Formats: sequence, structure tokens, C-alpha cells
Amino acid sequence: MPTVGDHLVSRLATWGAHRYYGYAGDGIGGVMSAVDRAAQRGAAQFVQVRHEETAAFAACADVKYGGSDLGVVAVTSGPGAIHALNGLYDAKMDHVPVVALLGHTATSALGTSFYQEVDLANLVKDVAGDYVHVLSDASQVQHAVDRAARTALAHRTVTVLVLPSDLQDADAVEHPPYAHGYVHTSSVPSSPVGTPPAESLRAAAEVLRAGKKVAVLAGVGAAGAREELTAVADRLGAGVAKALLGKTVLDDDLEWVTGAIGLLGTRPSWELMDGCDTLLIVGSTMPYSEYYPAPGAARAVQIDVDGARCGLRYPTEVNLVGDAALTLAALLPLLEEDGGAQPDPSWREDVARWNRAWDAWSLESATAKAEPLNPQLVVRGLSDRLPDDVMVAADCGTATAWFARDLSMRPGMLASLSGTLLSMGGGMPYALAAKEAHPDRPVLAIIGDGAMQMNGVNELITVAQRWRGWADPRFVVLVLNNRDLSFVTWEARAQQGEVPYADAQRVPDVPYAGWAELLGLAGRRLDGPEQVGSALDAAWAWDRPFVLDAVVDEDVPMIPPHPSAEQAWNTLKSQLKGDPAAAGVLRQGLRQSVGAAGRAVAGALRGD
Repeated sequence: MPTVGDHLVSRLATWGAHRYYGYAGDGIGGVMSAVDRAAQRGAAQFVQVRHEETAAFAACADVKYGGSDLGVVAVTSGPGAIHALNGLYDAKMDHVPVVALLGHTATSALGTSFYQEVDLANLVKDVAGDYVHVLSDASQVQHAVDRAARTALAHRTVTVLVLPSDLQDADAVEHPPYAHGYVHTSSVPSSPVGTPPAESLRAAAEVLRAGKKVAVLAGVGAAGAREELTAVADRLGAGVAKALLGKTVLDDDLEWVTGAIGLLGTRPSWELMDGCDTLLIVGSTMPYSEYYPAPGAARAVQIDVDGARCGLRYPTEVNLVGDAALTLAALLPLLEEDGGAQPDPSWREDVARWNRAWDAWSLESATAKAEPLNPQLVVRGLSDRLPDDVMVAADCGTATAWFARDLSMRPGMLASLSGTLLSMGGGMPYALAAKEAHPDRPVLAIIGDGAMQMNGVNELITVAQRWRGWADPRFVVLVLNNRDLSFVTWEARAQQGEVPYADAQRVPDVPYAGWAELLGLAGRRLDGPEQVGSALDAAWAWDRPFVLDAVVDEDVPMIPPHPSAEQAWNTLKSQLKGDPAAAGVLRQGLRQSVGAAGRAVAGALRGD
């Protein structure tokens, strides 16, 4: 006789959910047993990680990397559910469909202040506000699973099923009675969002055709629309900036693509937005309002699958609710009709010129002397060596800046991170999920030492446990080891004008490569620029996962694409207050700004 756990697992399978990330406990034991039975039939897979937070991050990332349409995390009651919250918020804020299965106290003990008893429905009502249900009867499983899965997929959000431990092992009711008080539901997904109405498309086309200096902001919602986005951008003579989650939407080497936008973006992206007269936003709600055109400076059109996100960041004139590829394809013939203004060819020439200047500056910045290593040099070195089908995971911190600016992505590559929550500790779970989703593709994780110490060193145990089952063993972890929570350190200087608080900011120097070797993996510590090339080559050539422990200069600054006078003044104030790193900050600031710019200009004059 199948159990409630068996019924739940089989019903989730009808929604395409087969991979479960989690950690065992008696509160979720009945579901674990059911997953085990399904796995023995080849109908499910369980990925054991070292912490429930990792499980939730990985369930989100599995969907982001295209492994599953619906992510699933299964964790135990009380503390397990609490641990999972951070990863669930990551999924909610990046609009990723995830169903969380939370074990719970047995029904006979509910309300008795039993061990590990937490009011889970109240705990998760914010992160899973669209649908959370505490099951109390076996006949509810069909409806609860269908509704949780359908809601997660339709709203691209998190839903939660709370499962009392004794109910999981009860006999299943696979076919609820045809009687009053019972519900029968469908496990067929709803149709996807299509194309906006013709009159809306025509209104959008009129706005876009009137523009002479068009900018496009492309986010992750434009993934899968590369050809359509390229055709529309070409017709409009537009430059394209990319939100952080949209890094792989277009090739970074295209001369009209300005790369990342925002605080961690490029100067060409800032110049693109500052100079445009028309803006097309495709699948993005990038939140830095100061990096959009000034309100009223540009007419704007937005495309998104969710109408609630249209006009959220900029005063748009036309909002198109629809699939990005279908909507762009429907727009293109309307843009090609006679009567519209022709794009100013000098606009794309300006974009290409800005890109050339930025590339020259960033190369000089990356090769500027540092003690002992410049982090940009290491990341740029990886760009030249990335396999064509690589999947990249980035963590939050200065690693995000170098990923956004210095890692060049080509068509066919995948990349993601905790994009809106921007949580530290997401890099290694994302890398693991990418590998589980596509075990035949190589993976690169770019992680700061703070995040590596949070959970990365523990999840290397998971890598050591699972790598022999991967068709391609290449799993490269770059740890940017600067012994400091450097993103927060720079925020203290530039935003607060304060000396960084050493007791809060400094982190221990850990032998990450040595730890990898203890686990049976490979690793190498880098502490000089002459070691970079050979180490990066070795990492991709090795027969097992490889950790690069790159000892980098903590004083290399993340210079915003358009530094404000306030940021400069605050940084100066922090140094005058007695920052012990003042000498290094001044030295690297000059190398990265004045020195790099001067060398770039000299190179241009020489024709380099």
C-alpha cells in the first residue's frame, strides 16, 4: 500500500519534479523513505547537502540553470525549516518556482510545545504567501501538491507544504471520493504567457521607432530570446546593457553590448543610460534607480511576463505583458514599417568607442601591480580559459563585482547567483545545483573567502562525496582570499566615511587548497602573478574538482562606473580618521584610477 509520502512524490513527478535537495530528520522521514523508493525505480534523485540552507539555495539554482522546471527542497521540522528560509527567500526574490516540503511535529503532539515544534505556517507565510498549507488528512495530498506546484510555476514563487511526521507514513488516498467535502484537481500545467495584444504592440513600436538613441536593458527575463533581442537591437541601432542576472543573455564581446549595469556595472552602461532618448526594458527590474535615465529624459517601453513588475523602476509609457522572445518577434515587423525615424548611426559608434575605452582601462586596472595578486587579473585570466559550455556560479561580495565586470561570457554558457537577495553563501550551492542539473558540463564557482568560510568549506565535502558520479569531473572553485569582508569594508569607507571595524571585518586566512586536498580533491595556492596562467590551465585540465586559493590584495577598490563626489569625500574622510590600510588604499586607488587611465590613453595613442 503506497503511503502519503509515496503519493506526494509521485504527484510531484507529474509536474516534472524529480530532484530533491535536502537533509534528513525524523520530521521528514516518511518523505525521505518515499524518495528512496522512487530513486530505486529511477524515478527520483536525492541530493544530500551539508546544511538545509544549501538545500534551498540549490533547489532554486537547479531551476535557474535549466535542470528542472520546478525546484524541490525537503527538510525536517523546526530547525531544518528555519535553516532553509534564506534559500527560499532567494527563490522568491528572483522569481524562481520552488516547492518546499517541511516536516512537522506529529499530529498527536501538535500544540503541546513538543520538541522542535515551531508554528511553521506562520514562519513561512511571508516567503510562501501565495500558498502554504499544513496537511492534516491523506485525501488532501492530490489537491495540495497540484495547487502548490501550479502556484509556484504560474506566479514564479515559493510555495510550502507542511507535513506532520505521522501523516507521511499513513496510507495514501490516491483517488479522493466523489463526495461533498472532497476536491479533485488537475496536474496539467497552465499555458505559458504568450504575445501582448496587437494594439499594445503597435503603441510600443511607435515609441521605439521615434527614438534615435535607443538603449536596451536586458535581464534574465530575456534569456532564450537572444536572436529576437539581437534583431530588435539591430533594427533600433541600440546599445544593450545587462542586469546582473542577465549576464549570459548576449555575448559580452559584441561592440554594442556594454556589459553589466548598476553599482557593479561598467562605465559604458552608465553612459548608455545617461545619453539615450528611448529605453526598452526586457525582463529586468534592476533596482538601482540612479543608473536608469533621469525621469523624463527618455521615453520607455517594458516587456515582462508579470504585469505587476512593469513600470516598477522607471516611468514607462507602454508596458507589454508577454514572453520576451514572442513579444520581440512580434515587435520586429512593426519596427521595420516605413515612417519611423532611422537610428542615428553615430549612437552605436559612441557605444563602441565607450566600450573600447572601458576595455583598455579595465585591462590596465587588472594588470596593475598588487600585493600579492590583483583579483581582476585572476578573473580576467579565467575568461580566456572558460570552456564553451561552462556554467558559472558567483557569490555575493567583491567576487560579484569581478564576475560582473571582468568575466567575459560567450553564447552557450550559463551563469547565475543570488541576484536580488544578494546573499553570501549562495555560490557553492549554486555550483552544486548546476552540476547536478548538467553533470556533463564544467562548472566554475567564484567565491570570496567570507562566503567560503560560511558554507563553502562544508559543501566541498558534498563535492568530494558526489564528484565521481559526474560525467565531467571539472568543478573549479576560485576563492578570492583577501582575509577581509572587503565589500562591507569599502561600504564603510565610501558610504559611511568610517574606518572599517577590524574585529567585524577581518576573517582568518584558511588554507582552502589544502582543505580540498585533504578531501581527496585537488588545489593550488596562488600568491604571485607569475603563477596565475599555469594554475588556471591546471585547474581545467585536472581529473577531479580543483580549488584555486588566490591570495589577493584587499586594497584593490571597486570603483563605481560613475563615482559621486560624496563617495570620494567619504572615502577621504575614512582615511583621515586613521584607517590602518590608508597607505595601501591610496596606492591602489591611484593605480586603479589615474594610473590605469593614463596607461590606457597612452596605449590608445600608440595604437595598441
